[in-house]
Amino acid sequence: MSLTIEETKARNKELIDEVLQAYPEKFGKRRARHLNTFEEGNADCGVRSNIKSVPGVMTIRGCAYAGSKGVVWGPIKDMVHISHGPVGCGQYSWWSRRNYYNGTTGVDAFGTMQFTSDFQEKDIVFGGDKKLDKLMDEIHDLFPLARGISVQSECPIGLIGDDIEAVSRKKSKEFDGLPIVPVRCEGFRGVSQSLGHHIANDQIREWVLTPGETKHADFVSTPYDVAVLGDYNIGGDAWSSRILLEEMGLRVIAQWSGDGTIAEMERTPKAKLNLLHCYRSMNYVARHMEEKYGVPWAEYNFFGPSRIAASLREIASHFDDKIKQGAEKVIAKYQAQVDAVVAKYKPRLDGKKVMLYVGGLRPRHVIGAYEDLGMEVIGTGYEFAHNDDYQRTTHDIKDGTLIYDDVTGYEFEKFAEAIRPDLIGSGVKEKYIFQKMGVPFRQMHSWDYSGPYHGYDGFAIFARDMDMAINSPVWSMTKAPWK
Repeated sequence: MSLTIEETKARNKELIDEVLQAYPEKFGKRRARHLNTFEEGNADCGVRSNIKSVPGVMTIRGCAYAGSKGVVWGPIKDMVHISHGPVGCGQYSWWSRRNYYNGTTGVDAFGTMQFTSDFQEKDIVFGGDKKLDKLMDEIHDLFPLARGISVQSECPIGLIGDDIEAVSRKKSKEFDGLPIVPVRCEGFRGVSQSLGHHIANDQIREWVLTPGETKHADFVSTPYDVAVLGDYNIGGDAWSSRILLEEMGLRVIAQWSGDGTIAEMERTPKAKLNLLHCYRSMNYVARHMEEKYGVPWAEYNFFGPSRIAASLREIASHFDDKIKQGAEKVIAKYQAQVDAVVAKYKPRLDGKKVMLYVGGLRPRHVIGAYEDLGMEVIGTGYEFAHNDDYQRTTHDIKDGTLIYDDVTGYEFEKFAEAIRPDLIGSGVKEKYIFQKMGVPFRQMHSWDYSGPYHGYDGFAIFARDMDMAINSPVWSMTKAPWK
């Protein structure tokens, strides 16, 4: 029996109060600011965000290094990205995001390779500048087609004070101006991986865009040039999105940073419009290019046919009638494919309830794709959102939706037990907990080794995967706690 909106709100309030009572009083007050039930008309979901997690509580966040190396810089395929510090951080972040790329690994593409200065005790004591210098020499000799190097600092670098900027400038001169970018993204900075995104964007601005102003003089612009920002080509997402943009008549001159190159980044200020997919990780550099180069930017969402159509029309509104007509042709072209997917999967998924807890843009962007299949998102939250992320979320969620910011493991489990969703979409840390509880689960950081999920082709895969998760016969062999 389904609850009314008011009954849902009352239940959620009782549930939040129950969870908070399990904590010590001081900590309960702190966590209360991060939990709420969305009220129609509330401008920011009524939660606080981007606040330091409490030590001792299982948080699902990452660190600044993860935000810089694992998200922004790592997918740039023709650069070598050095994890400067002990081997563990680089090993853990090695190809965990499935950022697909074209190229020959080890020759002109390096995304699936791991480069580390492998700090030992003596490096902590005496510093790692000389080791970094030597490592860059080896990279330059072994990989002559690498178009640049980035230095991704791990925690010890900020503590011992290695001068990675001086080393980078010195080696860049030795290598005839090869871009070498020092990134002070030590993991202890900030409260989550979000600061790592910001630091990475700042370094791109200073070390790539500014020097790149005098490059690519032979680049020929067109009135329809766009750049894709904040798409990391997880499972091929950027490729699916690019198909639609090109079919409507636009030319994609840069992808940031999935399957992207440093040359594409350098020439991005020549675009007529920057298209921003992951607002949280790339809004900083989008705003910079608007202020300095006059390049406007627009957000878009290519999850699910409803949001795809709306985004194509929004993008087209920045161009002439040729592109506007092209957008309508693209929408019409894929309508039969969309209808077939919905006809096949909606009867199997209609009315199913979903709880989400992911990073970046997914807690709001994927809601439309679920709704296109007749599903309902009853709870959502972010790992590392800021207040403006929650403001944007208010446009996608319904009255009475449970909101949880930087949710603890305890809270997430209790919410799931009480609300009893048909599906949870979250990360790999949560995946096996909920599956052992008997709750269908999809890993929504990297698509559970599937994908793409962007675009019309991706929607077909998305629908199949959600059906496969919920309607798998395996769930008849186990029981959720409430059963």
